[in-house]
Amino acid sequence: MPTSHDVAKYFLSVEGDEGEISNLKLQKLVYYAQGFSLALLDEPLFDEPIEAWMHGPVVANLYHRYSHHGSSSIPAPAQFDANIFSREQRRLLGDVYEVYGQYSAWKLRQLTHEEDPWKDNYEEGVSSKQIPPEEMQKYFRDNLVN
Repeated sequence: MPTSHDVAKYFLSVEGDEGEISNLKLQKLVYYAQGFSLALLDEPLFDEPIEAWMHGPVVANLYHRYSHHGSSSIPAPAQFDANIFSREQRRLLGDVYEVYGQYSAWKLRQLTHEEDPWKDNYEEGVSSKQIPPEEMQKYFRDNLVN
């Protein structure tokens, strides 16, 4: 099974070196990819938990991997093979990028703050409360698919 790091590398590769994907934006793209995978493919893209942090949904180990970039753009990986994903997963990732990749990090942050998976699980002062995949799946199926 791919990891959240593989999903991140996919988005960074698509954006390329001229891109503007910060850690904040990357977290939101990974979140949307996971949510749509749960809703449309009935399976997660990766196993790592997504947590409700102050600035929205976050995969903690992915956040820490890129945190040294601060709010700057993260460069594309030197090499990446998207064939780690199935055809359906690649199509889903492409669709997520096409829809959500156009938005700024702060716009994506705002969108996630309006959605139940984050709202129902965020607690001020608690940075590690997990967003249950079942809640993401239900929300994405009921509100964002179609």
